[in-house]
Amino acid sequence: MPKRRESGIEFVATLVWPAGIVLGFLAFIGIQYGLNWIWRSSDNPFLSGLGKVAATGMLAPFAWLILVAFCAASAASFFSRRKRRQLLDAQTGMDSLRSMDWRTFELLVGEAFRQQGYAAEETGQGGADGGVDLVLRKNGQKILVQCKQWRAQRVGVQVVREMFGILVDQDAAAVKIVALGGYTPDAAAFARNKPIELIDGRTLLSTVTRLQAKKEPDGPLDNPLLFAGSLAACLLIAFALPSRQSQPSSPSTGRSISSVDDAKAPATFLPTASMAHPIPAPVATQPTKKIYKASAPMSSEELRDWEKRNREAMKIMEKTTPELEAPPPH
Repeated sequence: MPKRRESGIEFVATLVWPAGIVLGFLAFIGIQYGLNWIWRSSDNPFLSGLGKVAATGMLAPFAWLILVAFCAASAASFFSRRKRRQLLDAQTGMDSLRSMDWRTFELLVGEAFRQQGYAAEETGQGGADGGVDLVLRKNGQKILVQCKQWRAQRVGVQVVREMFGILVDQDAAAVKIVALGGYTPDAAAFARNKPIELIDGRTLLSTVTRLQAKKEPDGPLDNPLLFAGSLAACLLIAFALPSRQSQPSSPSTGRSISSVDDAKAPATFLPTASMAHPIPAPVATQPTKKIYKASAPMSSEELRDWEKRNREAMKIMEKTTPELEAPPPH
């Protein structure tokens, strides 16, 4: 049976719950700010324009959807961990093992292996009719597990032979088959001297009882207050971050690109009340320059006439101007 392809959220739910919160917050930052920065930094006009639109907060709803989905997967991981630990602690004997359904039985077996230091993964390809139910990993080895919650029927050699074929096909290190009802002699004989471990109900109960006896106190991953506080802190920080982003600044002017574009646009002036009756500004006038033209040279007859008139004028001034005998008083 081919393995069902799990979604990304289902994969996150299989991790420890802090991983889901951290991955969700990183995805939120990447969608909200990373894509916008990459688009606006592109030389492609379409991507650059898409980045300007994204800066208005267009991707915020999608980023919140991803964050909430990851937080939900983290919560599923936390409660699933608590459920498995409580399931292991609640077992009291063979009757309690027989009373659970096959899905719960697989969870119990997986948790028992986790308590022994294995990394257990529920494959989802098994079921009530067979197949690989768990994949264990430890020390670099891959181990396949099949769970059989047959209350009265014993597991035959055909099932063991099929699991051995899967072991060879997937190049696994070993196979473990867990069955409440036990195994037939032929099945036990086939598994002998092969990397196949047959675990019956009594052996499983003994392992569960031993794990219950050495139970350790709950760690940080089992603290509900720590989980709730971490989840609330993640959502509050995401809520406090701005959804709209400032435009990138121009390297030459230090102003935003939109501001530089606005500065290039022609300026428009709106009239105000003080501009209803504008006062004309005084116009500065340049002083007129006087132009002096040289007279034409006098002829000899004109020069003699000028000298004559000049001598007569001097004689008249001498007769009319009295001589000063003493300086005038101050």
